[in-house]
Amino acid sequence: MLSKEIAAIRNDYVQMALGEDNVVANPIAQFEVWFQQAIAAEITEVNAMTLATVREDGFPNARIVLLKGLDEKGFQFFTNYHSQKGKEIEENSKACLVFFWKELERQVRIVGIVEKMNSKESDDYFNSRPEGSKIGAWTSPQSAVIPDRNWLEQMEAKMKDKFAEEPIIRPEHWGGFVVQPITVEFWQGRASRLHDRIQYQLTEENQWKIVRLAP
Repeated sequence: MLSKEIAAIRNDYVQMALGEDNVVANPIAQFEVWFQQAIAAEITEVNAMTLATVREDGFPNARIVLLKGLDEKGFQFFTNYHSQKGKEIEENSKACLVFFWKELERQVRIVGIVEKMNSKESDDYFNSRPEGSKIGAWTSPQSAVIPDRNWLEQMEAKMKDKFAEEPIIRPEHWGGFVVQPITVEFWQGRASRLHDRIQYQLTEENQWKIVRLAP
């Protein structure tokens, strides 16, 4: 049976280790170290991350989005504010991000509070996008039910005509979010499932506390 075949799949992780003595004091800085190492490892879609939000009925809801910026505030991504995730964030600003870089046997989990980025930040990123992506932001009523693919392509053609002789400005329903972390966990795979898990916890004094979690 397939379930038995799935249960038999296993890999032992032996590449690297992670200790309290070889991480930096700030999780954003530590993430930058790991992210640069992931880039050097030539990982495909290195900035792909799972974004988990909370539905109105209380169920979690997750999808892959792309990290598009990082600063002292947190982890940035862009989307349609009227999309399902946009509406869920508006109702409940608590969210989780997960990065998985299998080639390095690493995982990073971020739990935090999501806030909208300001208009200038959203404009700056939108203006840096390829023309097709700009048109796409105007074309798609993201997460809404549509009749068929042909409807979407017709809408794209209309938007191309609309902006044929004028700049493609950012639609008001599209922009950036930033996930401001309250916990960040760095997971390094180890042999025999005795993985290294180093977690940063934001204290009431707005300081980062570093702890080790059992695998």
